[in-house]
Formats: sequence, structure tokens, C-alpha cells
Amino acid sequence: MEHDIQSAYQEELLRLEKAGAAISRQLEELRAVARYTGPNFTEQVLESLREETRTKLAAAIPEPYFGRLDFQEEGTQTPAPLYIGKTGVEDKDTGKPMVIDWRAPVASLFYSFTGGDGPAEYDSPDGLIEGLVYLKRNLVIRKQILQRVTDTYIRGSSESAVSDEFLLYRLGENKDNKLRDIVSTIQAEQDKIIRAAKNKALVIQGVAGSGKTTVALHRLAFLLYQYRDQVQADRMIILAPNRMFLDYISGVLPELGVGDIAQTTFNDWAMGRLEDAAKLADEAPYLEKRFATGAASAAGKGKQPAEESIPSGRWKGSAQFLERLDAELARYEKTSFTPQDYHPWEGATTLAGRTVYHWFYVENKHEPLFKRRERVVARIKRWLEMELEETRDERVRKERKKLATVRLKAYLKAWEEPSALRFYRSLFEASSRREWVPAPLAEETMKRLKKNELLAEDVAPVLYIHNRFHGIHGNDRFDHIVIDEAQDFSPFQIAVLKQHSRNHSFTILGDLAQGIHDYKGVHRWTEFTDLFPEDETDTFQLNRSYRSTMEIIHFANGVLSHSGVEVDAAVPVFRSGEQVAVEAVPAKERLSAIVRTVRELSGNEQHGTLAVIGRTEAECRGIHEALEQEGLRPSLLTANQQSYGGGLSVLPVYLSKGFEFDAVLVADADGSRYADTPRDAKLLYVACTRALHLLRVQYAGSPSPLLPRE
Repeated sequence: MEHDIQSAYQEELLRLEKAGAAISRQLEELRAVARYTGPNFTEQVLESLREETRTKLAAAIPEPYFGRLDFQEEGTQTPAPLYIGKTGVEDKDTGKPMVIDWRAPVASLFYSFTGGDGPAEYDSPDGLIEGLVYLKRNLVIRKQILQRVTDTYIRGSSESAVSDEFLLYRLGENKDNKLRDIVSTIQAEQDKIIRAAKNKALVIQGVAGSGKTTVALHRLAFLLYQYRDQVQADRMIILAPNRMFLDYISGVLPELGVGDIAQTTFNDWAMGRLEDAAKLADEAPYLEKRFATGAASAAGKGKQPAEESIPSGRWKGSAQFLERLDAELARYEKTSFTPQDYHPWEGATTLAGRTVYHWFYVENKHEPLFKRRERVVARIKRWLEMELEETRDERVRKERKKLATVRLKAYLKAWEEPSALRFYRSLFEASSRREWVPAPLAEETMKRLKKNELLAEDVAPVLYIHNRFHGIHGNDRFDHIVIDEAQDFSPFQIAVLKQHSRNHSFTILGDLAQGIHDYKGVHRWTEFTDLFPEDETDTFQLNRSYRSTMEIIHFANGVLSHSGVEVDAAVPVFRSGEQVAVEAVPAKERLSAIVRTVRELSGNEQHGTLAVIGRTEAECRGIHEALEQEGLRPSLLTANQQSYGGGLSVLPVYLSKGFEFDAVLVADADGSRYADTPRDAKLLYVACTRALHLLRVQYAGSPSPLLPRE
């Protein structure tokens, strides 16, 4: 470019020294102020603000900003340099921003502006602001050291801006065992989602590697900034597929300066709300059985396995099942209690059943069943106390009270407390089962329910019943809910979460092409959007993949073409690497070939994270053992894993979704393990798209028909 890069570097170096000194000086001054620990409320608030500023300044010192935008607002004479960082810092001398928070309205220009000589604009609290961009510059600062200066736009330059250079530089960096923030590389289509209005259910279809998860996490940080008077971090929740994935994403929000947001799985959250003595069945054996080698090919191309002729999870998770359940609950609420007359003692006034009926079904009809029962029981006890007061003789009153208490216990015993688990069980009992409950599923469900054990597919219906019986308290409602890997959720789960949301504020993200749990998840996003009023939803597509090289994406797209899923294929950024190597190995040398390849890949220092992806957990245990015997130190990742430690990992394909590794070896990609079926295509697609820089594929015997041919 005509612009002098060396001159730009020197300019930014001087600016960094001044900014770093100013921030350090502010921090030192605040640290010199004695911390207030007294009882005065006003002083407590002031101290809280000081401590918040101390934390922000301390976080800003190592990397105060990552971008610069020179913007001349309409009506002004000269462009002003705006420095964008993770946290805003004010110049104490001038009162003007020294660093602008990336979430501020004007900072949106840094992400939305992609070039051109025309005017740029952004929405501000004062309305639309227009002006001209003169410079867009990316900066890499690490531990107060300026490492890189990249100009992505210069007004009037005769050379085209290298708009992707900085992005490619960041994408080429190695990964560790934690997902990181993308504040410095947020793209325009991602920023649009991050800054979308709060009170809507956003549904995001994003290809593998499009940054769905990080976009959702950055959206939480934005909402807390933009709507600070309306939302609270402790009233937000992130629902992810498993605890290992939660550990993997756990570092992003703290990097963004956000804390106190609950991060859990749907089942863990729901089971924590249920008061019945139910336990969640261990899902690991079910996953292993469902994804066992050859399972998906048992019924032939394009068909579901024979054991899934009745998709239990799809049925229990459907909106139709919810409608049926609502009808059963309405019937139960009308007939659950048939009040009888209550006779506290001989000769006493009788409390008529019709009176109790009126209290229960008329006066408290808007309350949930449990609350109705509580109030009516309290009303009966008050009535009894008033009757006892009519008895003047102390001894007689005690005798009557004792008898009345015994009779009241018997009276209430016939009127059982509503139980979500007991009601749910009644739907599947042979003696009372409704005609709409499929008999085979009822029998399997009853086996579990008799042991007070719930399968994952039963959790949402039982919680829904629990909410109907007990109601939902204000503290159980969220300001915003993020659902990751949402293609594996059911409409019923979304319906339950709607009950716990304020203003239907959701970020729902996933990829139908990675819907390997299609036996319980959705097949199209309208299954979710139909649950909301039309004006309360927005849908977005993220088709650009930032994770893998072009070679890997093109290879994976070839696999996906067998899935039958109607989504747009991933479009890679222009980042090239090695061709995907597909290797045939003798069956007897299967494990030794895996060991050989792992040794080769481990010898490359660029591969900080390396994964061997097998078909099942049982097969991965064999691979793990073979690697250990050869002196390597792999981690075996299983369904019950709590954390991911990076390095060399061995894991089954159905647990790899959501993760990314510098290099991946897909083992055992033969025709018997990956047949030409939609689910196997999605499984193999997931495996291939875990690789950032390098992908190897091995098979013994005949290759999977899903593998692209040259």
C-alpha cells in the first residue's frame, strides 16, 4: 500500500505508550484510595463503582485496545481517531473516551464498515449518525507490547485494502483447551446478530465453524451493556449440550468482563427444579447403543434404524404431545378433587363438600393446583378453629380438637397432593393409558418410571407438569436464555423454557447439518419459531466458516451432500492448507496405523491440540489403550466427562460436536461404520469439521461411500 506501514507502527507505538501510562496512572490513583467497609449505603455504592473501575482498568492494561477507526462525523471538520477495546476507558483530563467499549453504538462501525468511499452510519441514542471513514486499522497488543499493525482500509488509497489479512492471521493461530473471545475479529454478519433487539427469539442457523457459540456469548455481553437497566447477569442462562462443552466455553465471558451467568445443561437445570424423588438415567449407555457401529445402516439407505420405527424422543418432545398433555392436565384439574362433607366431631356443624368445592374451583381457580390445595387446607383449618372457639369447656375443646385433627388427616389423605411424577406415570400405566400413547413406548417408559428414573426425553414433560401444579415464581424467570446446539432440543423443551423467560428473549443457535440426534431434535427451525408469535422471532443464517481451511471445508461439504439436509453448504474464508489425506490401511494394522499417524502429527509443534475421532466409545477405548502402550499421553473423552484439557484427545464422533482441534484424525472411516445414510453423513461431517488446519482420514477394508472421491 502507499501508506507507510513502518510509520503507522511507530505512530501506534507512541500512542500505546501514552495510553498505557494514562491507564496505569488512573489505576494507581484508585488503588491508593482506601477501600470503604463501613455501613453507609452511599459510600458502599461509591466503593462498588471504584472497585468496578479498578477491575476494568487492570484488565485493560495488558491489551487496552485492538482496533482504530478514524471517523469524521457529518458536520465536523476533521476525522477523529476512535480506539476500540474490550472495555471503555475515559481520559481523566479531557473527560473524553480514551478507549471505546466494543459494545458502544459507535464501535459498531468498526465491524459493519467493509470499505468503499461512500458515507457510513450507525445507530445512536440520538438517532442515525452519518459520516466518512478515513482509516480502519487492526492492532495486536500482548502484555503491553505492540505486535502487529494491519490497515484494512485507507480512504483514497489506490491499492485495495487487505480486508482479510488480519482475520486470516488470527484464524491461523493455534487453539488450546478453551474457546476464546472474537472481539477483535467480529464480522459484519455476526455483529448484526450480537446487536439485535433484546425482546425477540433469535434463531440462528450456522454452518460448522461459523462462530455461533462465540456470537451468542458476545451477545450476552452486549445485552448487559446496552440494556443495563433491564437485564441482570444472574438472570441469564446458557444451556449447552454437556458439561465438557461448558468447560470448553467457560473462559469466554470472563474474558469479556462478564460474570454470574449460569451455564448448565437443560437436564441439570430442570432436575434441580423438580421436587419429586426422581433421578436422571445415565445417558452414556443409550448414546453408545444408538451410535453403535452399523446402527444407522441397519435399515438401509435413507431410513431410520429398525429400533427407531417409533421415535420416542421426537414423540415426547413434539408440540402435539404438549397439546395432548395440556388436555389431560385440564381434565385432571377438573376431576382431581371431589370434596366430601367434613364432620369434625359428633354434633358439630358440618363443613359441606359444596363449600369446599367453591373454595377450590371458584375462589382459587386462577391458582395452580398445589397453591389451591394449600389455600383451601388453610381455609378448612381456620374454619375448624372458629368452630372450636364456640366450645367454652377447655377439656371438651381439647378432646374435640384431637378428634377433629384425626378426622382432618383422614379427610386430607383422600385428597392427595398433586405430583408431577405420579401424574406423568399415570399416562403410561396400562390400566389408564390413553389411546394416543403408543404401547411399545409406554411399556419402556413405565420400566423407568417404576424406578423413579427419567430418560432425558421425559424431563421436559415432567417439568411442564410440575410448573402447571406449582406455578413459576418470579425468581425462576430469565431475562435472556441462550440455547446452544439447539438442533438437538425438542419443541417441548423450548415450550418449557418459554414459561421461564421474560419477554421471550432467546438466542437459539445450531446447525441442522449437525443434527446427529435427529431422533429427539428438530428437523427444521419452524418447529421452534411456530411456538412464538410471528413478530417475536427473527432468523439468521451464518454460512461462512472461519474454522477450517478451504480444503477441509470442501471435503466436508462433499460428505454432507449425502445427508439430505436442506441447508446451505459452508463457504470457507480464503485460508488454504494441506489437502485432506485419505489413507487405506490393512485391517491387521489398523491400530498401528493410528499410532503412527498420531506420532507424526504430534511431532508438529503447530498442532497444540490433536484429536483422534472414532465411531463409538468402546472403539475409542481400544485406540486410547494402544496409544498409551506406545508411550503417548492421550485423554479419553467420554459422555460423563466434566472437563476438556486440550493436548491429545480420543473421543467418539457423537461427543465431538462443538469442539475444534488444530489437527484431526478420523479413524475407521470404512463402509461398515459410515454407511450411505443421512445420520452417518451428518456424523462424518461433524468429525471432519472439527479440524482447523489439518485433517487425516483412515479406513480399513472398503472406504465409506460418504468419502468424496477425486
